[in-house]
Amino acid sequence: MTDDAKYIPLALPAGGSTSERKGFLRLCTLLARAQFDPEMPLDHEFWITAAELGDLYNKPRLAAAVHTLIDLIDQGWAVQVDKLGPLLSPPDSHHDRETEKARIRRQEHLRRDAQLRQPSVRRFVSNMERSHQHGDRLVSIFNLMRDGRELADALEAATEDDQVIQPYVQIVDSTVTCELTGFNLHDIWRYFRHTWANAYSTVPGRSMPILIRDAATEFHAVIGLAAISSPVVQIAERDTWMGWDTKQFVADIGAAPTDKIARWLARRIKTQRSEIYVDDLLRDGLLQPNDLKQPTQEVVARLRADAERHRAKHHRGGPIREVRNIATDAWIERAETHLFRSKRAALLAETLEIQNLLGTYLGTRPTAAGLRKALADPKAKTQIGRIARRARGERVGTVIADLTVCGAIAPYNSLAAGKLVGALAVSPTVMAAYRAKYARPSEIASAMAGRPITREARLSFVGTTSLYGTGSSQYNRLYWPASAMGGDDQQRMGFHQLGRSKSFGTSHFSDVTVEALLRLSEHTGGRIRVNSLFGEGVSPRLRKVRLGLAALGWPSNELLKHGRERILYGVPLVKNLRDYSLGIDSEPDYLLDPVPTDPGSSVAAWWMQRWARNRASQEHVLASMREHRLVRPVRHGARVPLPSEDEALPVDSSLPPAHEA
Repeated sequence: MTDDAKYIPLALPAGGSTSERKGFLRLCTLLARAQFDPEMPLDHEFWITAAELGDLYNKPRLAAAVHTLIDLIDQGWAVQVDKLGPLLSPPDSHHDRETEKARIRRQEHLRRDAQLRQPSVRRFVSNMERSHQHGDRLVSIFNLMRDGRELADALEAATEDDQVIQPYVQIVDSTVTCELTGFNLHDIWRYFRHTWANAYSTVPGRSMPILIRDAATEFHAVIGLAAISSPVVQIAERDTWMGWDTKQFVADIGAAPTDKIARWLARRIKTQRSEIYVDDLLRDGLLQPNDLKQPTQEVVARLRADAERHRAKHHRGGPIREVRNIATDAWIERAETHLFRSKRAALLAETLEIQNLLGTYLGTRPTAAGLRKALADPKAKTQIGRIARRARGERVGTVIADLTVCGAIAPYNSLAAGKLVGALAVSPTVMAAYRAKYARPSEIASAMAGRPITREARLSFVGTTSLYGTGSSQYNRLYWPASAMGGDDQQRMGFHQLGRSKSFGTSHFSDVTVEALLRLSEHTGGRIRVNSLFGEGVSPRLRKVRLGLAALGWPSNELLKHGRERILYGVPLVKNLRDYSLGIDSEPDYLLDPVPTDPGSSVAAWWMQRWARNRASQEHVLASMREHRLVRPVRHGARVPLPSEDEALPVDSSLPPAHEA
């Protein structure tokens, strides 16, 4: 994971009994001596029994420590025991591409296979694979897979004009069924998503699943999947590349201040203030009407204190069920919850402070000269950065998105169809569908304003990451002529490599570990509760793990590193990327035609010429495709790989009994 490996001391937090400490030491000793099969996941119950730890339910400290440790060992971390106690060290990074890929797949399979063992998931997969009557035919999910032998034969016999594969985009709506099979579209998408290396999960915020299907087959077989979702809020490499990183933006406008930027700053302050509901703040005497025009530092301090007070009330629990039962469009009622009262008071304090410091420079008719003076004042310059950061935070989830799922399924993946899926995922059809779906009030903005607020829904940028940090990726060299999407003949579009990022997250922790960490946090009286409410913050799972590790006294920043270097990519969809993304420009200057004129046939023709035909001419590619057969028993790479329900790790029989360790 790192070249300068650190040793992390492991100890139970204060309050753990002597027997718990001895039990944890026994487990560490066993794990330090064991020999593991790298292809098999560790079984938590086996090791808990081997260390004679007993029932852990009433031992929250020990339970959290044990489950966390087993997951880390499962991911290649090493534990050793010396006279000072257990020490944990991260896994070594592997420069060999295939070894590193295998390590990452193992990390991802930890959660995926646990998910695929769940009875509800197994029932879902079984139901999709079972034949059902649709019209006068018996159909199953296998009808949506293309037989590899048939496709390989068709490609071998095809002339250049034959349309052996006819891809098109289908936006997934959970209320719509497939006319050809009777399956719910989202169930089709979910089934094939379970074939991915990582676990299927829903994404908070915006999410639009996409199917790429093949009209050349009877049932329009599935070629691949994609999903456009709310992006990660802060990615340094992406933000720098887009030019809207706060420090970079302030430096850029400092080098060349303009009237346009000055007017935008003044407009942002005014808009930010007008989109905060203040009726209850006035009613409670926290504010007077004149305070909004001529605020004082005392007013700002009162607002911040009120924000902290209501934040504490929210995290003490409160009537969470009642919050969840508030009608979606009851914006005033939602605004007056403790959560949004806290957010509103804090934002209003910030806005009034900015208004005070920048107002004298911008005046009623903002100019470049006034902006230049503001930039010369360190305090005012800081406020300009706050405006840019707030604008970025507001629009990061509306005009930019992440491609969170993207790939082809067998046998199409042998033809580099992942590149086809990637291109179609940012096509005019998808952009138009995204805009239509999200041209509605924003939940958070409307709850802050106490009235419907509709945010911009025209995409300017789509980012993504490779699953592996090696140089091989389906996004490599993925560029196409903009004319394939109705754009200028002289322009090209595609996935630009933005940099590399060593990510952190929770993918290497199992659900049982997350639950144990959460129980420990609650048991130790943690003030901050994670209620998984929309608007409370990003990634409830990440916050739960952080709180639990903090309760253990273990370093969360180190243990949340999953040791995976990822390649970051981005597809700009407009020429005025920075200014439109921040809202400086009100209209996007598109690289493509935002109004779809075909379902993807132009992009498909480019892909076939650029990638598929070359692959189809190679005998080893055709041979790999022919391995995917739909004759029973079905052996097909697009079939969900259900793991054995009783899969457990065989251990070295030379291990001593726990009481001897």
